[in-house]
Amino acid sequence: MKEQGEAFERFGAQWTPTILILDPSGVERHRIEGFLPAPDFLAQLKLGLAHEARLLGDFAKAERLYRELADNPAAGDVAPEALYWAGVSKYKGTGEAGALGETAQAFKSRFTDSAWAKKASVWAA
Repeated sequence: MKEQGEAFERFGAQWTPTILILDPSGVERHRIEGFLPAPDFLAQLKLGLAHEARLLGDFAKAERLYRELADNPAAGDVAPEALYWAGVSKYKGTGEAGALGETAQAFKSRFTDSAWAKKASVWAA
């Protein structure tokens, strides 16, 4: 780790492994710290790509990536977050406020005890 001190400092890495998803201009869009089993690691990578797409304004791509994660049992812990951001991305891409209500409704049967369900609860009609 000493030989990587400059990179650790530049990116604020506190632990290994630290994986960063950066946009084309080098802005951090997602961070993965610590070891994860392969399925969880792959889900985190896809989540990072979805975040990047959303933050760059490609809402259709972001929604697609988020929904793939939300609907994939192997996505594990990222699935509730992905469902939340899928709703946000649909709303941002289409302007349809109903997308948020649909997402709140989906949380009534999926990931009901997650923090993401609580965040989406304000969208319930």
